[in-house]
Amino acid sequence: MTEETRQKPRNNGAIVAMCLVFVVGMTGMSFAAVPLYRIFCQVTGYNGTAQRVEQYSNTILDKTIKVTFDANVAPGLAWEFKPMQSSVSPKIGETVQVMFTARNKSSEPINGQAIFNVTPLQAGAYFNKVECFCFTDTTLPPGETLEMPVVFFIDPAITEAEETRDIKVLTLSYTFFEHDLPAASEAAALEVKAAGSKS
Repeated sequence: MTEETRQKPRNNGAIVAMCLVFVVGMTGMSFAAVPLYRIFCQVTGYNGTAQRVEQYSNTILDKTIKVTFDANVAPGLAWEFKPMQSSVSPKIGETVQVMFTARNKSSEPINGQAIFNVTPLQAGAYFNKVECFCFTDTTLPPGETLEMPVVFFIDPAITEAEETRDIKVLTLSYTFFEHDLPAASEAAALEVKAAGSKS
């Protein structure tokens, strides 16, 4: 047996190992793609994603802009979800609070996660949220109704960019999806259910 023949099995093993590493790596990247894309959108405002900020605007223009609200639930989620007002017309740069309500119509606790966007899409980078129920999961016990605030302002820079300065109306749209209950909430829900069955 020549030296070249003896080394072939080792080379084939190395190729198989490299292929396995590649497959595992690509699988990991596919799971990471969604959260990474979401972070990218939140940072840049890409695809109509509103910005999350920690402070209020210190500039308020003497010009208003209309903001309308759209609320949806994904198929299979037994919630009623709606804005408490159809629209507001704040001054650009003015910080405002609006309210949404969600009601669990089922007999089980349900955990939901809201995704959101702003249209026109190019305005997303100028829609700044200070507070929003969409930043965390929302868990509703059976039959419970919850009022949820959104605090936001429109960045005055929207009037300077060529692609956004003529926009008169924005729409903030939410869709709630069912999301697995966190372990603590799930344990609490099971305790409540067990206590109810004993009484």
